Amino acid sequence: MRLTWAQPEDLVPAEFAALREQGVAESELTPIEQRWASAGGSTVLAPSGASTTPASAELRALARAVLDELHDLQRPSDDEPDEWDAIAALLPDAPALPTTTALDRMRGAWAGRAAGCLLGKPVEKIPREGIEQIARATGNWPIRTYFTAQGLPAEIAERWPWNRRSAPTSLVENIDGMPEDDDLNFPILALDLLERHGGRLTTDDIAQAWLASLPAGRVFTAERAAYRNILDARPVPETATHLNPFREWIGALIRADVHGWAHPGDVRAAARSAWLDARLSHTRNGIYGEIWVAALCAASIVVETADDALDAADAAVPPASRLAAAVRLGRETGRALSSGALTLDAALDALHDEFAGMHWVHTLNNAALIACAVQAHGADFGQAIALAVAGGWDTDSAGATVGSVVGGLIGADAIDAAWTAPLRDSIATSMPGGAERSIRELAERTLRLSEAGS
Repeated sequence: MRLTWAQPEDLVPAEFAALREQGVAESELTPIEQRWASAGGSTVLAPSGASTTPASAELRALARAVLDELHDLQRPSDDEPDEWDAIAALLPDAPALPTTTALDRMRGAWAGRAAGCLLGKPVEKIPREGIEQIARATGNWPIRTYFTAQGLPAEIAERWPWNRRSAPTSLVENIDGMPEDDDLNFPILALDLLERHGGRLTTDDIAQAWLASLPAGRVFTAERAAYRNILDARPVPETATHLNPFREWIGALIRADVHGWAHPGDVRAAARSAWLDARLSHTRNGIYGEIWVAALCAASIVVETADDALDAADAAVPPASRLAAAVRLGRETGRALSSGALTLDAALDALHDEFAGMHWVHTLNNAALIACAVQAHGADFGQAIALAVAGGWDTDSAGATVGSVVGGLIGADAIDAAWTAPLRDSIATSMPGGAERSIRELAERTLRLSEAGS
């Protein structure tokens, strides 16, 4: 059996990429990489996480030795620390925002997350050009509604096959509520945890909840590596650093929203709550992705404009970090798009040029796209989630996050019913407690949590 995101020989090329992104010198990496390549090891990570050729026992043993060697090249950074006190010391003062919200805005946030995720589900793993070809061929470009297979020419369907797991239930002709997805499972789990533990929540509590509620096969990339490390009895933060080259990918960012919604207007408290979660599986910009989105969600349900929400969230990100630079680029691109200085194609070209070669589920490229979509279309739910999906990286996750932020900004009643009616007020889940959740009930629970001051 080929297990993605876990086999040593597949982790090696991802670790080389991770260390280069963190600025490790080529003089340290190249000799190790040459030795690995000369033994037959791949230096390119397969997009799906696993190569198709089984490794020999000798190559797998070498992979383990190389990974141990590369682990020693992970070094702390003054500009990109992992510990909360060091992160907080770099942050500017948090803005003073309102600290209460309304049920309509909480409903908008939950429904927006579901709708944005649902839009992106069938085209997850399809690149930007494939998404555009599918949408154009079915009369849906620029994207205005959920994807459909009706009228899609066979040659395009063959060239760009749908996400086989998601497409059957996420095409407009088949939608009957929000299908199960990790982008909704994690917020449901976070809500359960914060209701149970409140301000006493610890990272160990989160690890225990993963073991109790999440099958290992339903977590991916950094979460799968952390899950393995939890089972191996490794302590935090080793759960994030041991044999985990995905530690700056998007997995933590998608777990952020409830940590923000539970702390309306308090971006610093939202960020710290999200940090407790992120450090289980991520480091550096993987952590910052979650604390940035938590702050963005905390602000979005109390402020009136996208600029206000994005400005508030900026106060939760270390200013010299790569995540801060990615968000700045996204916001600048979004402003140029909304002003007419850039077309949609030119805006997406700018982002793709900046992050050329980066894996499609990395935090940095997706955070830039999220910032761009919120900045450009923060008052227009449909255009915002469409841009997040058209970008062609982690389509369901970026769509979900943009949907939650814009949905929180404008409230459920202001989202076009064409996006929300197919949800049937229902989210399917694999979390314990029943196969479906009511969006209204989730929003009511989250509002009570925010009022209790978790």
